[in-house]
Amino acid sequence: MGEKIAFIGIGRMGSAMAARLLAAGHELTVYDPVATAVAPLAALGAKVAGSAATAAARSAVAMASVPGPADARATAALVADSPALRVFVDLSTSGPAAAQAIAALLAPRGIAAIDAPVSGGVKGAAAGKLAIMASGPAGAMERALPLLEVLGRVFRLGEQPGLGQTVKLANNLMSAAALAIAAEALAMGVKAGVDPAAMLEVLNASSGRNSATQDKIPKHVLNRRFDFGFANALSFKDVRLCLDEAEALGVPMVVGAAVRQMLSITHQVHGANADCTDLVKVVENWAGCQIGSKEE
Repeated sequence: MGEKIAFIGIGRMGSAMAARLLAAGHELTVYDPVATAVAPLAALGAKVAGSAATAAARSAVAMASVPGPADARATAALVADSPALRVFVDLSTSGPAAAQAIAALLAPRGIAAIDAPVSGGVKGAAAGKLAIMASGPAGAMERALPLLEVLGRVFRLGEQPGLGQTVKLANNLMSAAALAIAAEALAMGVKAGVDPAAMLEVLNASSGRNSATQDKIPKHVLNRRFDFGFANALSFKDVRLCLDEAEALGVPMVVGAAVRQMLSITHQVHGANADCTDLVKVVENWAGCQIGSKEE
């Protein structure tokens, strides 16, 4: 018999994850402040609630996929008084401080908090191939594990709240850094006269290969579409959270600070709706070259 789940936050990632849970036979009540976002899930059999609290009222598990730490904390507060709720799973990238605050808020009410941020994008969510970085109480984790395994591969990082968030922030910093350094390296090659596709082939057979050279740039930059599907604003948010956590722990992040600045510049130049790959345009503009063309 399926679990009764309140799923809160039906964006691109949330809708894909919720659809997989429905297909696995779980009973979902969904909520999103954008009413039209829930229509496809309602067509698949999900119940639609008018608020997060209403969604969680008869659910044993609540799962949240929301933009950031403030949203995650607010969602936890809204469902905290739900009488049936036993486990709250934050699938968002909201940072360790938010995870710890959520756990402290919910524990006195008998609700266990699990932070389980995900990596893999919309395609990974739809295919059930996300990497899920989870931490939280062992008993609650055992209950949530079958649900999380519908979404992807679960990495259990301990019972301390925030450990999953810490690893996710580290991952997203490294991903953003890879894009920034790959853009600079390719701009140098193009300016010198090297074909960018040929340069990528060499890099991907060598020690410089990374997620940007293997995926983002060949599939979303060379064709000039800049449509990877992860917002620069979210990348900027994640890197800011990462550097805040590093500073709190006394860990210097000199390279991380440079990455944060690149994301900030991209945000200022290309706006709040920019794709993460628009960072490459900033480097191209400074270098006076173009990496790829629509014909490639």
